[in-house]
Amino acid sequence: MRKLSKSEENKIKLLTKNQVSLTLIEPTETGLKKSIMDATGSVRNFLKSEDIHDYELQGQGPKNKVLIPTIIHTGFKTIKSKASLYRPITKSGDPRIWFYSLRKIADANDIIAITYFDSGFQIFNLTKLDVETLINSSIQSPFKDLIIEINSTENEVAFELLVMLRKIANAGPIPSMVDADTSVGRTLETALGIDINSSKKPDYKGIELKSFRNKRANRKNLFAQVPDWKLSKFKSSAEILDAFGYERGADFKLYCTVSAITRNSQGLNLRIDNDVKQLIENSEKPEIGDFVVWTLEKLHSRLKEKHKETFWVEAESTEIGGREHFQYTLVEHTKKPITAQFDLLIDQGIITLDHLIKRNAEGRVREKGPLFKIKPRGIELLFPPSENYNLIA
Repeated sequence: MRKLSKSEENKIKLLTKNQVSLTLIEPTETGLKKSIMDATGSVRNFLKSEDIHDYELQGQGPKNKVLIPTIIHTGFKTIKSKASLYRPITKSGDPRIWFYSLRKIADANDIIAITYFDSGFQIFNLTKLDVETLINSSIQSPFKDLIIEINSTENEVAFELLVMLRKIANAGPIPSMVDADTSVGRTLETALGIDINSSKKPDYKGIELKSFRNKRANRKNLFAQVPDWKLSKFKSSAEILDAFGYERGADFKLYCTVSAITRNSQGLNLRIDNDVKQLIENSEKPEIGDFVVWTLEKLHSRLKEKHKETFWVEAESTEIGGREHFQYTLVEHTKKPITAQFDLLIDQGIITLDHLIKRNAEGRVREKGPLFKIKPRGIELLFPPSENYNLIA
């Protein structure tokens, strides 16, 4: 796709601000004449990540063609259309996409924006449509109505959760459930009626909750993810523990932080190999060397799954009657992490990894991680601009 103009970039920023998820495609002169466009990698990834369509599962030939209802927006009018998604029998069945009536609104090399809402595609010519004027106009239009509805739908659950958090916060400090670092999160989730479990899914209707004490500049948990054992030299957490663990009381454990910018006391560090797209953990012991790996694709997927939308909840910690209490005060609301930044932040030591492996007296090995954590200043680097809400009236 050609380089976007400054005007097109500004339109995308405005749409992103209004919670519109989209992808872009550039029809060529030949494509417009033949009513055919390649479904580029970015288009395929968008369709798959939004659970709209997966070309990898689609058979070749006309009988496997998929038609999806489409609305083409021209500003104050719309055109009812359809999208055709298919893989031809010829060659290797390279994915194709076409929007009927596209020629009515597009010239060659215009940039077409594709979003999905209300069980169908909603498309418009990003190059030609005056997006800012339509959104900010006092005059209603189908396009403005679409943006308002998308924005409202995207924020509905967030507003619902925010109301609940404000009710909890304005009731005053809450006694801690347990005497542990994790109690700030467990106490809030219990107050919200959320079951405490080890699910990898977000906590509240698609929104992840991350709570922390405001007087600590601690790293914040992003997610837990075990290595890809099939690609790794070591095949279990027990092997990692045996190689690098130490005695602590009745336990044999490995509790340590691993970074890409320095080796820890166990001689461990991280590095990213962009050629094979892997995160690799390495030991300075020559007989061990690289011992576990994660594919960057898997780490990016976990990041997007866990933090598609997140409330980072700040709490003031006070002691009342010999027991810790939490007064929840602020929320930072983030969405849609920038996965390319994840790799950079690992390289910079802003995202690190914690091993939490222990073998008890009975010989059982337990692994609470590996936990990927981020330093507080990294939040604004990993996510687009966030919204902040006060919880106390």
